[in-house]
Amino acid sequence: MKRVVSFTAVVTISVLISFINTGYTQTKKHNSIWQIEPQFENTGDFVEGLAAVKKDGKWGFINRDGKFVIEPRSDWGTSDYTENLSEGLLKIIQDHKYGYVDIEGKIVIKPQFDYALNFSEGLAAVKIGEKYGYINREGQIVIKPRFDNAYDFSEGLANVTIKDKEGYINKDGKFEIERPSGQVGASFSEGLAFFRVKRGWDGKYGYINREGQVVIEPQFENDSAIPFSDGLAPVKIDDKYGYINRDGKIVIAPQFDYANEFVEGVA
Repeated sequence: MKRVVSFTAVVTISVLISFINTGYTQTKKHNSIWQIEPQFENTGDFVEGLAAVKKDGKWGFINRDGKFVIEPRSDWGTSDYTENLSEGLLKIIQDHKYGYVDIEGKIVIKPQFDYALNFSEGLAAVKIGEKYGYINREGQIVIKPRFDNAYDFSEGLANVTIKDKEGYINKDGKFEIERPSGQVGASFSEGLAFFRVKRGWDGKYGYINREGQVVIEPQFENDSAIPFSDGLAPVKIDDKYGYINRDGKIVIAPQFDYANEFVEGVA
């Protein structure tokens, strides 16, 4: 399997002066070769075939050949270019308002929102005034702003809160799962979503299914919950990470200081 990763090279000119540039390497059978030579001040991971890079103090996007597809510019503020590209649309900030451009840098949804999330399953949560709603890829409001908090859609459901009501809505904006106030939930993955029974850091995590039924009782340490991937989820027990299956059974004993999700059989 081939991977393209960012890499930092330090070139020392003298005892007092050094220049740090970043580029990208391709890893194959534990050997790395430069695919894109070091030339950038900062780089992000490749997302949907593009990577955010910083050059001359400005951010832009390159393709896997190292060519700019969105030229570096300074008038689009963004908290993290790497994380703001999703489903072919890049979230930007202009004059303190959020909008979206396509992968050629053309504005397709003009900056107009007080806050915005990335697109997921064709919709994006946006904030207008003090409330969140959802727009489609044309920028049309398809779920009216009425939520106090709103998150990405995943497997057809989005986690939202409205006053004392919390749960998951469908793409019509209707609640399909309601949770008691105070429970904290997350996005669905492989039909399951983790939740915490209390706010703060003293709660335990468990998992619910798409019907809202608790299928794995809350029992895992509060900073450990990560979605299921490849049928497994990392969990923390007594300060060590292991893995459970969809039945909640431990299949890899807790032994690691940290663990992430499986991707193509590797974690």
